[in-house]
Amino acid sequence: MKTRCWRQSRVRPSLKGKLEEEKAKLPDLELHQVAKHMEAPERFVMKTRRTLTGHGNKVLCMDWFKNKRRMVTSSQDGKAVVWDSFTTNKECTVAMNCKWVVACAYAPSGRVTACGGLDNKCFVYLPTFDKNENMAAKKKSVAMHTDYLSACSFTNSDVQILTASGDGTCACGTWRAGSCCSAFYGHATDVLCLDLAASETWNTFFVWKM
Repeated sequence: MKTRCWRQSRVRPSLKGKLEEEKAKLPDLELHQVAKHMEAPERFVMKTRRTLTGHGNKVLCMDWFKNKRRMVTSSQDGKAVVWDSFTTNKECTVAMNCKWVVACAYAPSGRVTACGGLDNKCFVYLPTFDKNENMAAKKKSVAMHTDYLSACSFTNSDVQILTASGDGTCACGTWRAGSCCSAFYGHATDVLCLDLAASETWNTFFVWKM
């Protein structure tokens, strides 16, 4: 046993030297060498343009409409709100069944919004500017998971919506039919986020064909 340990102690330095030699062959340039040829970035200063106040608890999610003026937010106060970010006015407020509204999304046309949370469901509603109208009564359920809804996103249409859940699955459904068209399995635990691939994908993500 002592002889074996002695041999390993003699071999270890040479192996370490060879490893360093191989590692030295891999990098083309050091980071500081690349940085010498780059222009210094301009100073970036973030300024607050608008502050939207109105939720009674933590804001858990937000999504912009494509015109970059309207946005939808969901909060721990059990409400989803559509805002005019220029005027900071609330345009529409929907009270949900659960307090934790974790996810929300704006449809491409801006006529439909979706949200959901700890009630395991994704609800879709059509925002209205009539304050006397009961929005909660008009919302439609798209899909129901066996655990909380963590994320939702519309596809390129106002009808089809993708959802992710703590039950380890993703689903694709249509809110007009109120049913799930496809289910995607592959994760071993909670799915926390989803997005549509714009072009190519890397090998560390799950990609499903719809």
